[in-house]
Amino acid sequence: MTESLPAIPDFTPEKVEIDRRVLELLSNTFPNVGSASTEIINLEAILNLPKGTEHFVADLHGENEAFVHILRNASGNIKRKVTEIFGTSLSERDIRELCSLIYYPAQKLEYITDDPSIDLTDFYNITLHRLVRVVQSVSSKYTRSKVRKALPREFAYIIEELLHESPGDENKQAYYNRIIETIISTGRADAFIVAMCDVIQSLSIDRLHILGDVYDRGPGSHIIMDVLERYDKFDFQWGNHDALWMGAAAGNEACIANVLRISLRYANLTTLEDGYGINLVPLATFAMEVYGNDPCHGYEPHLDSEATQDIPDKTRTLIARMHKAVTVLQFKLEAAIIGRHPEWNMDDRCLLHRIDHTTGTVTLPDGSVHQLTDISLPTVDPADPYRLSPEESELIAKLRHSFRVSDKLARHMRLLLSHGSMYGVYNSNLLFHASLPLNADGTPRSVNVEGRMCSGRKLMDAVGTVMRAAFNYDTPPARRAYACDFYWYLWCGPDSPLFDKSRMATFERYFIADRATWHEAKGHYYELRDNPAVCDMILDLFGVTGTHCHIINGHVPVREGKGESPIRAGGRLMVIDGGFAKAYHATTGMAGYTLVYHSRGFQLVKHRPFTSAEQAIRDGSDIESTTEIVEMSSRRMRVRDTDKGVELQGQIDELRELLFAYRHGLIKERRF
Repeated sequence: MTESLPAIPDFTPEKVEIDRRVLELLSNTFPNVGSASTEIINLEAILNLPKGTEHFVADLHGENEAFVHILRNASGNIKRKVTEIFGTSLSERDIRELCSLIYYPAQKLEYITDDPSIDLTDFYNITLHRLVRVVQSVSSKYTRSKVRKALPREFAYIIEELLHESPGDENKQAYYNRIIETIISTGRADAFIVAMCDVIQSLSIDRLHILGDVYDRGPGSHIIMDVLERYDKFDFQWGNHDALWMGAAAGNEACIANVLRISLRYANLTTLEDGYGINLVPLATFAMEVYGNDPCHGYEPHLDSEATQDIPDKTRTLIARMHKAVTVLQFKLEAAIIGRHPEWNMDDRCLLHRIDHTTGTVTLPDGSVHQLTDISLPTVDPADPYRLSPEESELIAKLRHSFRVSDKLARHMRLLLSHGSMYGVYNSNLLFHASLPLNADGTPRSVNVEGRMCSGRKLMDAVGTVMRAAFNYDTPPARRAYACDFYWYLWCGPDSPLFDKSRMATFERYFIADRATWHEAKGHYYELRDNPAVCDMILDLFGVTGTHCHIINGHVPVREGKGESPIRAGGRLMVIDGGFAKAYHATTGMAGYTLVYHSRGFQLVKHRPFTSAEQAIRDGSDIESTTEIVEMSSRRMRVRDTDKGVELQGQIDELRELLFAYRHGLIKERRF
């Protein structure tokens, strides 16, 4: 059945007068009936193209190799395309090798060109023809203009010619074959193959949504940020770990201590030292001086057995001592922030003064008394437990300076600010990392932000404004100091949208053996988000409209091995933290999700652990992934069904009004 054309708006001279200023500006670009009509035709055609493919990922936690691989293979979509094209003519091994070349063209070509058994002329000829077919397939849903913009300037003309190759056109077949032969004979085959593979990768993902937590645990957070600096088609919803690093970059000393503690906990010094040039020598020196005779049991790095074997015993001991030193320092620095902000009601997190150093016990705020697992606290003065020693004051000053002068860290924080926000609404999907604080009855919870009580969407907007204030040099000093402190609240505050738990039981986990004291009660959002009515209420708060609306979260790993599902509330909510971080693989039973939203609907791709890029290049291995259909559309979605379509339709309506004005002499036409 043919779809009906959209109604054309009615225009009047009175409306033209109201809109004259906009129409006069528009006439500078489209000065006559011909140019305006041509643009309307172009935009109407774009509206009827298939919707571009969006990819959603969350909680990457420094797993750069896995992240880069799913970008390169488009979460398995490229292999599906290649299989569709060549499934009946190529073996599984040949398909795997072609995909490996597409994912890592420069590196794969090194292996191939060094193999004396391969006839390179034959390889180049076959491969270039195959790549042309793949590029034709992935570019089919885009305009020629958009494809042209994705082409490398050096080869743009040649690729465009090859893209319009028609196997049945005998008249031009010799022309196309000669192009391929000349690419090979001039020694440009390698460079051309790399260019073609880059185009395939670029066109396979139209938009990338990252739902927070690039940082911590894995070794390559800085590498992920380097990749994103070169990737222009993404948006970012901040996570609690990202906020922690943003706070550290802004100079929040408690955030700095937390960043260091977590990095040492996972023996992840690469991001700090190699990635951002953070000088850890002062911390190592301090730790050896203060804890040189302390075995620091319980502070050893949390690693899998294979990784642990790579760390010498002396290094592991040093890391443990640094870990303990910065943990105790963290508790003192956090107490100072809590003292500055009584409105946050976090006094229960100040526990150093509750320690009885004679008995080696601590009395928690609920009155329970517990034996400490570690009573060696040489920097804690029982008479004034939160006072920094002169050595600690000097240490944190040096560490703060190191974070503040890191150019690369500052650059990456600017990227988070320019592409990021607390939430995003894209094509009827509401994206945020963790939570929207709720009361027990499901109503939005009011939270104190800068002395104002905010809830729902206004809360998220207020939080985003404060986060940016810490990095704006025109922010008044007092407000900037508050904004800097607020990053720590976002990390672990009870009503933080990025945390939303009763407390962060860091002290208890380090010093008390009774695991019951480690419990962190989740906020009501996590209990109520399975309720479709609650999800509908939240979607309404954010003005999300459409036939099928969804909330998409990360933050809480989905334990598939225990039967948990990422699809909840009757399909209204999708939780896509599948555990990219190796530390979560045992918990989740997988190694990450990608949610893919294409013109046919939603698919959830579940990834198994990634071996390495080296193995993918050498052996043609891939991330083992399985695809689950989440929601399919009864008809193929077009650009007109998306946010971009609404924007383009608005432009069309303005151009039609300009045509009306031209044809009725209300605005004069001009030549180009």
